Amino acid sequence: MSHFHFELLHTDSKTSARAGRWHTPHGIVDTPAFMPVGTLASVKGLLPEQLKQVGTQQVLANTYHLALRPGADIVAEMGGLHEFMNWDGPILTDSGGFQVFSLAQLTKMNDQQVVFRSHIDGSLFELSPEKAVKIQEQLGADCIMCLDECPPHDVPPEKMQDAVDRTTKWAARCRDAQKRDDQALFGIVQGGTDQKMRERSAEGLLPLEFPGYAIGGLSVGEKPEDMYSTLDFTTPMLPVEKPRYLMGVGRPSDLIESIIRGVDLFDCVMPTRNGRNGMAFTSQGRVNLRNQKHARDPSPLDPEIDSPGSRDYSRAYLRHLFMSREMLGPILISLHNIAFYQKLVRDLRQAILNDQVEEFRAVHLARWNASF
Repeated sequence: MSHFHFELLHTDSKTSARAGRWHTPHGIVDTPAFMPVGTLASVKGLLPEQLKQVGTQQVLANTYHLALRPGADIVAEMGGLHEFMNWDGPILTDSGGFQVFSLAQLTKMNDQQVVFRSHIDGSLFELSPEKAVKIQEQLGADCIMCLDECPPHDVPPEKMQDAVDRTTKWAARCRDAQKRDDQALFGIVQGGTDQKMRERSAEGLLPLEFPGYAIGGLSVGEKPEDMYSTLDFTTPMLPVEKPRYLMGVGRPSDLIESIIRGVDLFDCVMPTRNGRNGMAFTSQGRVNLRNQKHARDPSPLDPEIDSPGSRDYSRAYLRHLFMSREMLGPILISLHNIAFYQKLVRDLRQAILNDQVEEFRAVHLARWNASF
């Protein structure tokens, strides 16, 4: 994998927080890093240049959804995802494994594959490890994911072990199916909040020598403290010299706590989904712009954040946009939230380099908790 290289630049002196550089064919990602989610090759409501302006380095797209619409063959014909969505930076595609969890009522699974009933038209869609890799090779992302089984956190122990073992077997099949050498295939560690299951998963995946490892199966209903304790024993199982990606985790407090425990990469729909509904993440905590108290508020949303929705419009105007169902409101707050997330990880990276992570955590969590 000569196209990829992870540099570990510094580990905080008092925590496991890491600052690094992830080299990919489409550019370098300074870690820790947050990836906005562009499920259908689009971060909803935002232009690629807007994402770059607020510090976005890498974005995520979804294999399952793009395979259904417009189809991986069409994306390939259009030059791959980078050309298709006009994004020249790194892209990560997930495998469709999370849909095994989120669309459980529409799926049937065995050791060979998953069969989905399309949420669009009800047609059947088969996804095997080999097909998941083939589709992602057609899409052309820099980082691609093994097909895995993501079970609910509270399944019986025997079901969790079945999911871990299936994920390991599928990972080997994904590795064997991969043909392109310009895509980094990540293995996914499963196991819920059970330490023995996480160990079983890591022990099965590490000999496969993937260039990066993801931690899946968290933020699926467990308590935050259970997620943190799971990370406490899971990240030390993973290779120090390779990037660690925590899938689908996105509250600002969760990012801070996870970075402190040694995670490098994140993605979540929360900043854009909440933004479309009038919920802003700010330096002083969460702000619900639909609240009446903002109706006559002339102050900007958050002068500490460098985006138009943060500094150029009053809270009264932003509230008006949402109450009037004007599309500019969701655009401005989605961009603001992405800018907030990028500044958060960028500032925390600097704190890591300065060995000031504990001080950073104390200040920011105090601000954040005070908003509730």
